Amino acid sequence: MKNATVHSAETTLSPRLARVGAGEEIVLTQSGQPIAKLAPFPPRPIKRQFRALRGAVSVGPEFFDSLPEAELAGWE
Repeated sequence: MKNATVHSAETTLSPRLARVGAGEEIVLTQSGQPIAKLAPFPPRPIKRQFRALRGAVSVGPEFFDSLPEAELAGWE
C-alpha cells in the first residue's frame, strides 16, 4: 500500500487511478495523518450456471406433447 498526500493526489489523479485500477491501494494523507484510501472495487461475482446434470439427463420431443385429458383433469 502506497501513501500520497492530498495535494499530490490532486495534481496526479489520473496516473494514480490507473494504478488503483491495476490493483494497488493508495492511502491519502493530510498533515501526515491518513484520511482516505483509494482501492479497486472487488471483481464482480461469476454468474453461476447449473450444470450438475449436463449430459446425464435429456428431454425428448414427447415432453412437449399435450397431456391426456385425464392427466389435465387431475391438475384442475
